[in-house]
Amino acid sequence: MKKTMTTISVQINKEDKELAYEILKDLGLNMSTYINMAIKQLIKNNGVPFEVTNPKPSKELLEALQEGEDILNGKIKTKGYHSVKELIENIEKDK
Repeated sequence: MKKTMTTISVQINKEDKELAYEILKDLGLNMSTYINMAIKQLIKNNGVPFEVTNPKPSKELLEALQEGEDILNGKIKTKGYHSVKELIENIEKDK
């Protein structure tokens, strides 16, 4: 039984398309083959074949970012250094 082919058209960021094209080229694939592979995996898995998440920063990262903001805004007083050498000397002195 001959399979009927159809065409789909999608819009994609030009830069993303170029980057994807180069990766696929290195893999010996073209965009059409890759799209067909992705759709076959979608059907096989009855869903998206990779994890789709909305990553959120960890509590620790948010706290560190806030601490950095507080230091920059003068809410937290901390010692400053004029060079990396000065920082290293101070670390060595505290050992």
